[in-house]
Amino acid sequence: MKGVDIGMNSIYGKLSSEVYEIDKYIGKSFGDLEYYQDRLKGIEGKVLEPAVGNGRILIPLLENGLDIEGIDSSNNMLELFNKNCNERGIHTSCYKQDMSNFTINQKYEAIIVPTGSFLLLHQLEEAISSLKCFYEHLEKNGRLILDIFLPENTKEGFVSKRGFTNPQGDTIMLEETLVKIDQINQFAVYHNRYEKWRQGKLIDSELEIFPLKWYGVEEFRLILEKIGFTSIVISSDYKYNQYPTKASQIITFEATKY
Repeated sequence: MKGVDIGMNSIYGKLSSEVYEIDKYIGKSFGDLEYYQDRLKGIEGKVLEPAVGNGRILIPLLENGLDIEGIDSSNNMLELFNKNCNERGIHTSCYKQDMSNFTINQKYEAIIVPTGSFLLLHQLEEAISSLKCFYEHLEKNGRLILDIFLPENTKEGFVSKRGFTNPQGDTIMLEETLVKIDQINQFAVYHNRYEKWRQGKLIDSELEIFPLKWYGVEEFRLILEKIGFTSIVISSDYKYNQYPTKASQIITFEATKY
């Protein structure tokens, strides 16, 4: 369409990030913010959040007194993160790096990956590389706290539609289509279409490929153990040490580097 930029992007392009900022604003909690605040009590050293996004979790933790830094690979998300920090008059380091293969000259007392961001690494080799990076960047006795979840839909062709309104009054429509389920390699691929409307006119559009991996609960425990993590605690729906009983639950792993 003339005047409208349509392209196929990796995750978190301009419109995707704008929707994220509307839907997952700073401080919004799914139970995860309170859980991570509680599990990080007593931390005196540095904390790292890979895939920090717009700072939804990191900024409240920083304001609560934690010495926490972030990394993200999306320029759009990093812009939002810096904007949100500047608006609040706070500052911390946030590095443009990929969580599957990053290097920071720093060791951390804890590394956190809330709300399933880790599952964006849909190739197993990337996921293993990421977990090894986490391990190497932890201090001795440092902790990794990480969320995963199982797929809600497994039928190719499933479509979901939602609408969002930004502060300027524009409407952004999101259509998510499940285009692939790979049962053998355990990942799904969505094609997400974003359309931005202003006063009845389409002014922008964006197509996004959005992959999500999944793991069995004990499978993921074994992966962590193979990398070297110990004292692994599995929780569900942000209730510490309550083993999951339903496929719909958020599953949190807490593991220690000795």
